[in-house]
Amino acid sequence: MITVFYDGKCSMCSREINHYRNIAPTGIFIWQDITQSSADLALEGVALSEGLRRLHAKDADGQLKVGVDAFILIWKQLKRWRILGFLVALPIIRQVAKVVYGLFADWRFKRLEHCQLSLEKDTL
Repeated sequence: MITVFYDGKCSMCSREINHYRNIAPTGIFIWQDITQSSADLALEGVALSEGLRRLHAKDADGQLKVGVDAFILIWKQLKRWRILGFLVALPIIRQVAKVVYGLFADWRFKRLEHCQLSLEKDTL
């Protein structure tokens, strides 16, 4: 099974994950809202703030995927999203997508209060 660690307090993130949940075949994904429990993410060695900053997913082999690579992993499992997953996985497109996603993820993280509060929790 693939475990997807997502920010359940971000309305945009929740809408996107809920869309994936609704179209995903059964028995493929575990959806873990890290704002409800970050213990499983912590077991992967990832701080809450980093989990909120970028999407994380653990594949069936236990490999942790972050950001664009996590999206590729998810998309390749979803019927109408597979093509996008394969396209974004192409080397040049993947590099551009990582830069764009990184900029967007950092912007989103800076503007959400619960994300900023997670930085304080990480330093305690």
